Amino acid sequence: MMADTSKEEAQSMTMMHLQLQRSLKWLDDVTHGIIGYELESRSLAGLQVIEARTGFLRCNFIVPLLASDINGNWHVGAIATILDNVGCAAIYSTGHHLKVTVNFNITYYSTAKIQDEVEIEAKVKGNKGKLTSMAVGVRNKSNGGQLIASATQWTAANDYRSPQPQSRAKL
Repeated sequence: MMADTSKEEAQSMTMMHLQLQRSLKWLDDVTHGIIGYELESRSLAGLQVIEARTGFLRCNFIVPLLASDINGNWHVGAIATILDNVGCAAIYSTGHHLKVTVNFNITYYSTAKIQDEVEIEAKVKGNKGKLTSMAVGVRNKSNGGQLIASATQWTAANDYRSPQPQSRAKL
């Protein structure tokens, strides 16, 4: 009985590690434009994961010129994009597939300038059935950790499976 429990725990740990690695690979692919949209890869260019656990990510980021507004501030749309993607990666690390965002709220407190170093931290707060909640925040490391923005997000598992294409025989 004890051996079975140890084996199950080892399998569970292996599965959690694989889910975390899948999540990090997804975030890296979005950051480098392999998947997703150009807007995402431009907004995430240079993102570095510094700590990753199941349901938790901490990243460093230096605000690039491409993600700034006309006043040299980090554009609020770019901030929203990075919060969404880092938060989704934290959620993805807890499950087998990406989920659909059903609610995303951001509060902005300050901004950052081009070349400021910021830290993004995302944490899964809970699961309830098909719903998962997450909180993510970004702080400016260049000025002592001032909070730039915080967000909460709810996602839902999407059980929809697109139909497989039918091959058509040519007559």
